Amino acid sequence: MIFTVPNKYDFLGRFYRLTSISVLSNMMVPLAGLVDIAFLGHLTDIRHLAGVILGTILFDYLYRVLKFLRSSTNAITAQAVGKDDNKEVILAGLRSSLIALFLGLIIILLQYPLQKIGFFILSGSSDIEAAGVDYFYARIWAAPAVLLNFVLFGWFLGREMNWVVLLMSIVGNGSNVLLDYLMIFQWGWASTGAGLATALSQYLALIVGLTWMVFTIPWQTVPAAIQELFDWVALQRTVALKGNILIRFILLVSVYSIFTNLSATMGTTVLAQNGLLLQIALLSQFTINGVGLTVQTMTANFKSKGNTQEMIPLLIVAGLTSLVIALGFAGTSILFPDQVFGLLTNHAEVNQDINQYTIWLLPVCVVTGVTFILEGYFIGLGEGATLRNVVLLSFAVGFMPLLIAAWYFHSNHLLWSTLVSYMAGNMLLLAVSIPRTLKDESLKNQPLISS
Repeated sequence: MIFTVPNKYDFLGRFYRLTSISVLSNMMVPLAGLVDIAFLGHLTDIRHLAGVILGTILFDYLYRVLKFLRSSTNAITAQAVGKDDNKEVILAGLRSSLIALFLGLIIILLQYPLQKIGFFILSGSSDIEAAGVDYFYARIWAAPAVLLNFVLFGWFLGREMNWVVLLMSIVGNGSNVLLDYLMIFQWGWASTGAGLATALSQYLALIVGLTWMVFTIPWQTVPAAIQELFDWVALQRTVALKGNILIRFILLVSVYSIFTNLSATMGTTVLAQNGLLLQIALLSQFTINGVGLTVQTMTANFKSKGNTQEMIPLLIVAGLTSLVIALGFAGTSILFPDQVFGLLTNHAEVNQDINQYTIWLLPVCVVTGVTFILEGYFIGLGEGATLRNVVLLSFAVGFMPLLIAAWYFHSNHLLWSTLVSYMAGNMLLLAVSIPRTLKDESLKNQPLISS
């Protein structure tokens, strides 16, 4: 008997092809960070490692927030591809690139106040802060390249050229490893070398992306696209979508930052335990985010073709895939805590009591995974306003009350419940909004970006 896939699931091959490449390219980011730390961790002077860790926290916050450029560009491009509109495909990349270049230059111009504010908040010893500042001032010059890479990632993902994104990631992170070795070990530039290596590697990745763009862009359509580049209505829609998605990223990063800061008030051991557990949760999220990017691309493509009948099957497949990933990470950590956390630290005081909190990985990973899929769906539809309203309501109602209770009762269990409550709020509010998006059986006449 031959097993046949129902027609409404005939996208499975395409889905897993795009997802596998997105997951691989996503995983390059944390791996490259580990390489940086490994090189600096073998230097005699530990202050360079500590300083770079402080600087990395600043850049992680800044760039994680600005990843809205990738998501929004992906959605707009995929919708244009679905309509077979080459001009809109080009405009999606050009308009997003202008915004990215503008933001990148603003970051460079404001580097001094950003450095002062950032290191004032983080506050390390003078020696550690000096090393962190050296790293910051070397790496900050890559801001335009980083943001343009976000746009190119989204643009290529929207065109389902995920292999180019993987190639850019390999070149960027591979060159970072090589430059780290040269600048830290061979030339002795320490934290400055680490920052400069990261900056140069971003520009090398950008060169790869721009090269592939030059060879794959439909040049005959470029003149017409340039004439409409500054169309005010279209620019307003683009900025509105990016602004709404930006709010989502700001709140997501803020939730985890507040969680970490409140962990620190509960003692060094609790902070260390929460930090280890959070690394597992974030690793799960990095992986599931690759699935979410595919959902963004395919949802946008389905919308532009008026193909609503495959949207629910897409959500089912993506949701089940995210559940498998989440259960894999959470289950392994819960069942084998000594082995998993023993790899991350050998401090007995941290490992001996961590078991009482590992169970929180199950709801955190599962609920966050499903939420990321639903967020990808609404980003793909261009429903930025819906996403904005949902995250704001979840933050106010689902996160803040429990956060206050966790602070008042000094309870780490309540603190973990804040993450679950925030993500569960997002998940439920987005889920009940799905039927509305399926009412119109023909979406072809809708604008590429919902207002």
